[in-house]
Amino acid sequence: MVPSRLSSSIKAASIKPPVKYLLLFALGSAQADDQILQRVLVDGSRANQLGVADAASAGSVSQQELAARTVYRPGEILEATPGLIVSQHSGEGKANQFYLRGFNLDHGTDLRTTVDEMPVNQRSHAHGQGWTDLNFLIPELAVRLDYKKGPYSAEEGDFASAGTASVVYANRLLQGVASASAGQHGYGRALLADSLDAGDGSLLYAVEALHNDGPYTHPDDYQKLNAVLRYSQGYANNGFNVSLMAYRADWNATDQIPLRAVQNGQISRNDAIDPSDGGKSHRYSLSGAWRRTGDDSASRVNAYLIANQLDLYSNFTYFMDDPVHGDQFAQPDKRVTSGVNASHSWHQHTENGNSATTIGIQLQNDNIFNGLLATQARKPLAVTRQDHIVESSVGLYVENNTRWNSALRTVAGARIDSYRFDVRSSLAANSGKASDHLVSPSLSLIYGPWRAAELYANIGNGFHSNDARGATIRIDPRTGAAADQVAPLVRSRGMELGARGNWLPGLQTSLSVYRLDFDSELTFAGDAGTTEAGRPSRRHGVEISNYYKPLKWLSVDLDLAYARARSRDAAPEGDYIPGAIEGTGQLALTVDDGGPYSGSLKLRYFGPRPLIEDNSVRSKPSLTLNGRLGWKLRKDLKLELEAFNLTNRRDSAIDYYYPSQLKGEAAPVNDIHFHPIESRSLRATLVKNF
Repeated sequence: MVPSRLSSSIKAASIKPPVKYLLLFALGSAQADDQILQRVLVDGSRANQLGVADAASAGSVSQQELAARTVYRPGEILEATPGLIVSQHSGEGKANQFYLRGFNLDHGTDLRTTVDEMPVNQRSHAHGQGWTDLNFLIPELAVRLDYKKGPYSAEEGDFASAGTASVVYANRLLQGVASASAGQHGYGRALLADSLDAGDGSLLYAVEALHNDGPYTHPDDYQKLNAVLRYSQGYANNGFNVSLMAYRADWNATDQIPLRAVQNGQISRNDAIDPSDGGKSHRYSLSGAWRRTGDDSASRVNAYLIANQLDLYSNFTYFMDDPVHGDQFAQPDKRVTSGVNASHSWHQHTENGNSATTIGIQLQNDNIFNGLLATQARKPLAVTRQDHIVESSVGLYVENNTRWNSALRTVAGARIDSYRFDVRSSLAANSGKASDHLVSPSLSLIYGPWRAAELYANIGNGFHSNDARGATIRIDPRTGAAADQVAPLVRSRGMELGARGNWLPGLQTSLSVYRLDFDSELTFAGDAGTTEAGRPSRRHGVEISNYYKPLKWLSVDLDLAYARARSRDAAPEGDYIPGAIEGTGQLALTVDDGGPYSGSLKLRYFGPRPLIEDNSVRSKPSLTLNGRLGWKLRKDLKLELEAFNLTNRRDSAIDYYYPSQLKGEAAPVNDIHFHPIESRSLRATLVKNF
């Protein structure tokens, strides 16, 4: 039953009832109020953020638009965030590579990602700081993606400087779904999901199984099992849910390969130097959320317990360090992450406007066992280091959102974060404890005396945490040389000017110009497979995002972004930042008149990057075209055809530049190492609703 205070919004909406009720259960963030609900319902696929968002670069993408996107792998659902590129340089089970606002974010550093308010970024991870593995995501359950960019929100903490992406799952499905997919390169997927009435609430379940070989000479043989079980009562802003999630996978990996080996005919583009690379992982979680909303206050509490394990085998330098056994290394990581987030808001109404003040606390603890081992064909040869890490943090924040009059809003906030690291290493000299804290203020001004436009000014401080092992290290475990410690927490400073408007009927446009400074840049080290703290950096950039619905059956998305990234200190090697993305673009067309046929096309531009500090070696740009066709055979039965890389371009998914040594080479060679984008492939999916 729909609450009476929402009935007028729903009656005014020109969408079908299942979407209305799904949104009622899905809208569960602090922004889940009548105004947002009405805007989402009226606009359908792209939520109108006028009068709602605190920055031109913030937004929300609804279930309808997410469902229309063609994604090769689950993590690509985050590409609904304008300017964000999701790539891959290894096997399907590995965390994706992310690019945003002039950053090569590696596997998630400085992009804070959550699923149902559970953190996905993993701190002090064996392979890279902020490891973000989204392979457990089930796209059919995602009913909203909220995104922000820049350190302008007091609610967001670690890893949020470049941006945040929050995926919200449904509390219930109005229709059950059973789907079966088959495609080229050994692709197969099956999904079953539904909601059942259970007492005073609803029980949602979903089970997924997937296999994919990819186009590679040595098949990925990626095998995934995934399940969700959720019980919920009430509504998104007045109710609770409890969820269990389970994910397991194993795979082989075709990692990045040296360009010279392809050019001289030693291997093909889809071949590997070390075919024994790969891994296996699992993720199990128990989480719950509770919300109460009254006329003048709102409270939220969510808690989670997550068990992650990864066994990853990589070989990026081949025979450079060990000409006999090769350079493969293992990075095992096993952890239990627990946390609680709680907030309370007070609402006040004045003669000319209103005000809301929120206080919140965020607690997180990671109990981590990880290491670095030398291996050959996944068999251990030697232990480089093994560590037990306990990393704990507490974040306190306060934020006030005031509408002073019909034209002016302000959002002022501050947070304080305190971290404690306890590292017990196999090398006693690298054991120790460290702690740090930071205060991060932020301020946003929003001016909009016009019905169809707003102006934004944002300024704020943020941070990312460094690997705990870097905060206590004294001796390099590989060489035995003295090693420099890094600051536990690294400051970022951002500022942004932006505008948003509905200049034409059906058109939504946002424009932002920003600057972001970091006291220390995190870069990827190819020989160790980890991120390292480096030089201070500065980025300038501009982004423009457009969503146009000229006709009821046609929508057009055009997102363009450009960034300039440089190191801020002088060094003889140069001031370019390797891997820093310069330009991105996406153009998407979606056709759906509510009849039996629908379709979409998406053109993605992934711009060039400097691969070395003096910019003498650069990657080439990538351009891919994906498409989707849907055919409703019956009211409850649909056939979908998806095509990836329609033009069959031979571009790179990622490029690095570093030294490596192939078998038979007398010395290491500096070279571009790349992972190819997948060749053209087709998939067919039969979807049955019940």
